Amino acid sequence: MTSKIGLLGKKIGMTQVFEEDGEAVPVTVIQAGPCHVIGTRTQDRDGYSALVLGFDEKPVRLVNKPEAGAMKDTGVKPQRFIRELRLPADEVAKYQVGQVLAPKDVFADNAPIDVEGMSKGKGFQGVIKRHHMSGMRATHGAHEYFRHGGSIGCRLTPQRVHKGKRMAGQMGNEKVTVQNLQLLRILADDNVILVRGAIPGAPNDYVVVTNAATRAAYKRKGIGKEEVRSKNPLKASKKAAAGR
Repeated sequence: MTSKIGLLGKKIGMTQVFEEDGEAVPVTVIQAGPCHVIGTRTQDRDGYSALVLGFDEKPVRLVNKPEAGAMKDTGVKPQRFIRELRLPADEVAKYQVGQVLAPKDVFADNAPIDVEGMSKGKGFQGVIKRHHMSGMRATHGAHEYFRHGGSIGCRLTPQRVHKGKRMAGQMGNEKVTVQNLQLLRILADDNVILVRGAIPGAPNDYVVVTNAATRAAYKRKGIGKEEVRSKNPLKASKKAAAGR
């Protein structure tokens, strides 16, 4: 649940851009808009306040009657991806049904953002890939047991397998939120944003991009602070040899 305004979008893929100092920055390209306000939720009527956004227009031939009736009341064309963003009542009051939102209306360059998406599904996987267990040693005398999970029993007490035990099972295909990513650039003409680093999901998957819930400014570890040089000559020579 979010309490910050944001937009719905689609992950296009990854590329890289160059900063003014020559740094090559890996970025994820997100088509974040245009998003349509297709409804609101109020405390008096619904018991909570939220903004309902829609993204990616859907062909009329794919719309069923309930969807068509709901969209007819709003005057907005049917949308493929619809989500609610929980917001305070005074924030919801700033928006009108039918209003179109673009990235430049919501975000700012170098602002921290949170991205929510569905992770890639890996299918049914064993404990080594799913939980990074080490497995058995491939030595003489051990066979057909290299990638097993090992014992899971609890003897007489409690005579059952504990819930939450790390075992083989479905991996991926779950909602994941990555917080405090840097919104590197906004391409206003194309309604595209460039986000530093990777985000959950495969290309063409839908995502929810919101202003960061826990930070007001983006900060990277080690950026903006001069490194403290060690007084140990041995350590200093190693850093000099490494180009640091």
